[in-house]
Amino acid sequence: MTPPARPSEGWLTDSRVIRRASLSADAPAVAVSWPLTVPAVAALRDGLELGAGVTFLVGENGSGKSTVLEGIAEAYGFPAEGGTRNGGAVTRRSESPLGQWLTLERGVGAPRWGFFLRAETMHGYFSYLGAMPGSPDGDLHEMSHGESFLALLDRKLDGPGFFCLDEPEAALSFQSTLRYLRQLDALAKGGSQIVCATHSPVLASLPGARVLEFGEWGIRETAWEELELVAHWRSYLQAPGRYLRHMLD
Repeated sequence: MTPPARPSEGWLTDSRVIRRASLSADAPAVAVSWPLTVPAVAALRDGLELGAGVTFLVGENGSGKSTVLEGIAEAYGFPAEGGTRNGGAVTRRSESPLGQWLTLERGVGAPRWGFFLRAETMHGYFSYLGAMPGSPDGDLHEMSHGESFLALLDRKLDGPGFFCLDEPEAALSFQSTLRYLRQLDALAKGGSQIVCATHSPVLASLPGARVLEFGEWGIRETAWEELELVAHWRSYLQAPGRYLRHMLD
């Protein structure tokens, strides 16, 4: 019997928590129903390499970025509605089955700590934390929406670890988004791996981050300045009237 090949030295020293995500062999073979009808999800048959540091998933509503992120988070062991691997709130199952179909290739000796922030379900997660006896997070509901997200950033995203963030900018002002950007940079430099689905051109501008654009083509790596998102925002802010006269007349 031929002995198995030994991993390369580079593989042994790979700092990534997750190296690759791909559809497993028992995933449905024919893309006849959601979410496999979404091009970006179907593209996972060829596998998706996840880099070190920060990876942004960017695209229009319905492009599949949140579905892919949620699938990766659930396959890693995070609760579908957000939280740590130790638990989170559970209300009603509404997620796609993608997390059950994904296979994650993990790094060697990678940290197991992490957090899944899903903006639309954070209210339930705050209630879950507040109901725990002696919880230090019982004050989250007393804060504004944005303040609670920033507090969560300080308390739960304290790497090194693996963090899945689904549209964290939803609660943030411009200044708070810049603070979030700075913290993501610090986490990445500290050895964390972050996958973030976003509509924010501010977050996606983080130097050194990898940007994946989702669309009818599936998934493609794109430079920040070439994103459709950036082009649309730049055009709108330069001349809002060009858009508004068609929408409001």
